[in-house]
Amino acid sequence: MYSTFQINSDEWLVCNNQIMSKIGELQGVFGAEVDFVNGRISVNHTDEVSREDISKKLEEIGFKNQY
Repeated sequence: MYSTFQINSDEWLVCNNQIMSKIGELQGVFGAEVDFVNGRISVNHTDEVSREDISKKLEEIGFKNQY
């Protein structure tokens, strides 16, 4: 399953590797794709991890999810 998050574009100072590393800490996450142009992160995950869990992890990194 994929979940896509729209995030603030002014917070792109965090590098792609850091995003992947932190998101990958969640049990059930297989990977993520960062779209720097459109300010989106798509996360490939199982039902084991919720959108809320991923959103919280993104906030820990410094991104504010824009629903």
